[in-house]
Formats: sequence, C-alpha cells, structure tokens
Amino acid sequence: MAGLTDPDLLFAAEGRALSIARDLHAGIKDLPIISPHGHTDPRWYALNEPFPDPAQLLVVPDHYIFRMLFSQGVRLEDLGVPTLDGSPVETDPRAIWRRFAEHYYLFRGTPTRLWLDHVLEHLFGIEEPLNASTASRHYNTIAALLQRDDYRPRALFERFNIEVIATTEGALDDLQWHKTIRDSGWQGRVITAYRPDAVVDPDFEGFSANLDRLGEIAGCDTGTWAGYLDAHRQRRAFFKSFGATSSDHGHPTAETANLSDAAAEELFNRIRRGSDDERERKLFRAQMLTEMAKMSRDDGLVMQIHPGSWRNHSPGVFQKFGRDKGFDIPTRTDYAAALKPLLDCVGLERDLSIILFTLDETSYARELAPLAGVYPALKLGPAWWFHDSPEGMRRFREMTTETAGFYNTVGFNDDTRAFPSIPARHDVARRVDCAFLARLVAEHRLREDEAHELARELAYTLAKKAYRL
Repeated sequence: MAGLTDPDLLFAAEGRALSIARDLHAGIKDLPIISPHGHTDPRWYALNEPFPDPAQLLVVPDHYIFRMLFSQGVRLEDLGVPTLDGSPVETDPRAIWRRFAEHYYLFRGTPTRLWLDHVLEHLFGIEEPLNASTASRHYNTIAALLQRDDYRPRALFERFNIEVIATTEGALDDLQWHKTIRDSGWQGRVITAYRPDAVVDPDFEGFSANLDRLGEIAGCDTGTWAGYLDAHRQRRAFFKSFGATSSDHGHPTAETANLSDAAAEELFNRIRRGSDDERERKLFRAQMLTEMAKMSRDDGLVMQIHPGSWRNHSPGVFQKFGRDKGFDIPTRTDYAAALKPLLDCVGLERDLSIILFTLDETSYARELAPLAGVYPALKLGPAWWFHDSPEGMRRFREMTTETAGFYNTVGFNDDTRAFPSIPARHDVARRVDCAFLARLVAEHRLREDEAHELARELAYTLAKKAYRL
C-alpha cells in the first residue's frame, strides 16, 4: 500500500458494509471541523508565529506520547518536558525527536499511532514509516515545512477547514490572547470556554488565594457566599464576551448537592476559613456543580461535566513536572445517584444543556444512556480521553444508541492540545461512525438515506447545535 494510511481505514474488511461505509465517508469527509472543546493554546492563533521545531510541536506537549514512553523507561527530562523548579531537561530538539522515533514502535495498535501517521502523511507528505533510521530525514522535512508561511497556525487552521475551535481557560485568565485575536481582524473563529476548577475545588492548589484573586478581577467580595456567586456570574459574562458558549468542569466525581441557601452559605463560610474536613470539601464541590448548572440555566452557557479522573496519580511526577503529565487515571463513577440533586433542581429544563462525559465505560448502558434518554437537560459527550479510540468509539455507539439514540449525543470533539492532530482525530471519528452506520444498513436496521443524513449529523450538525455554535 502507498503511504502510511489506508483509504479503507476502520471500515469493514469486505462486503456490502464496506461499500456503504465508503459512500458515507465520501459524503462527509470534507465537512468543516467543529471543535467545541479542546486545549490548544490561543497564543498560537494570536501571534501566528512559526511553530519552533518538530519536537516542540509533536512530542513535548503531548501526554499521549510521553506517558507511553515513560511507561517504557524513558525519562520525561529526556523528552524535554519542563520541570517546575527549572532543573535541566533535554533542550536539543533533534535529540528529543530521535528518542521519540527510536521508540515509535511502542505505539503499534494505538489511536496515537493512527493520528501520528495521518499527520506525517497528510500534513507533511511523509510516506515512509518513522523509526531510528528515518528520524533525521523526517525531522529535516518537517522542520523545513514549519518555516513556511503556509504552516503557521492561522494558515493551518484554514487548511484544516476548522469552522470554529474552542480553547479552555481558567476562571482567572485575562483572555489577552483572545483579545489579540479579536483585535487582529483575522476571520478564524477561536472562542474560549469557562473552566472554574481552580476556584470551586478546595483541593486545588492555592485555592484560598485563587478566591482572593477572583474577587479582585471580578470586583466582588469573595469573602461572602453572595459575592462569590456574583464573581462567577461576572466572569462567565466576561468569557461570553469573547465567544464562550460553554463551561467545563473537571471534578473528581459527578457528585452534586442541592443545599438550601442558608446551608450553602454556612458551608462556604467554613470552606473559606480553610476547612480540612474532607466531607465538607467534597460537599462544596458537589454544591458548586449545581450552582454552575443554575447559572447555565440563566446565562445559556452549555455545561460540560468531565468527572471520574484521579488526576496527578503520582505525587512525585506532580511535584516535579506539574499537572497534565500523563498520570490522570480513570476511576469508577456513579451518575444516577450522584446527579440526582442537580437533576431534581434543573434536569427538566428544556432550554438547559448539560453534556456528560465519562471515563467509566461500565456506566454507558447502565446509567448514562438511560439518563440522557429521558432528562431534557442531558446529552452524552463522545467517547473521551482513554476511550478516544476506534474501539472506544464503537463501544460508545453500541452501548448508548439503543437507549439514548443518536440525537441525545453531541457528535465528536477532539479534546486535544495537539493542534496538528485535529484533522486526524476527526477523520477517525467520522470513519468509526460511518462503519457503525454501514453495519446498521447492512443488517437492515437503518435505511441508507437515513445513514447519509446521520453521518452528517454526527460529523458536523450535532456538535454545532449542542454547543450553540
């Protein structure tokens, strides 16, 4: 086969299902990309400077890559991952790239391999496998292309056919890069999303100082419950002024609470004084999910809940390298009981949109699909993070469609920091969905015209509608 990727990638091996999948994919493969949730750096689009080198673009910032290498004994320092204390790490991009290439075989059979092969072939024109012997040649090819104007961030944004992309900023962010983008007159649509974890989670580092800062920038007294809630409202409105259509909440669990105003105020006062009672801290996080849902009901921001990750599982790596270094591990997650206080409060609101994600696949058929299949406020986010893979996407469709259908889901979002992989990730999702729809047609469970309509919905329309874009 020519190239690194096969045109029938992820389709049935043969027969009618293969033919149908090809036709479905041909009809949607060139649709614009809607990327409603991700973590690319708005600075890239604001400054539009060339990406520095292949290692800094593809290896150093991507925890999907360095967690695999670390698991096989490669030190993070040797991959150029910065340390919090400034202690030395590898700074030679060629050395980092060579080390990555020498270990590329470790990604065989993984979604990371699919994405990277797609990037190498379709973005950089490389059709020769990456390994130790080709590392230098491929580095030179990529490095030369990155110096060209048509490989700068804005040019790639347009080349990728991205209609809109949402970055994710913390509640204390001044959104200066979004202001730069807006003031530049560039027509690319880059919006933000409100991520308040640092000021709603008492276990977040610097929580008390974060609340002080929240009060300063919002002009509210965050020493009081009423002032604290007003500060959130002010910040949400500020984020909306820079295009935000959603908020994002990365809580350890999906636990919610619906306390009386007096009880919530009393709890906040104890938390503000620095309560070390774990039950009170958990209850405060739970109450804040419900408060955020009520604010979404009022201001229209779509609410995303991303629970179920034991973040920074290794204290040693966290202390040396900080957050998001590959040590976030899925945990068992309860939804039916955990969400009930929130749903009792706002679950029947037809104009509210709450998108649920999970890292616990056992909850798909048992809890998530039945919940989203009846509560008007709920939708199911796509297979996420560890399940952002062909098998994970198939399992998601198989276990949720029969109860929640397609229209209580929200299409696909790439949730990535790795900007060059965005087209690859969306193509994988589109291929998996086309293969799933083709199977339904081949089994006489879906008309072919319906499959074509659904393929477009899953690739484009549902995400655009769900995120109010």
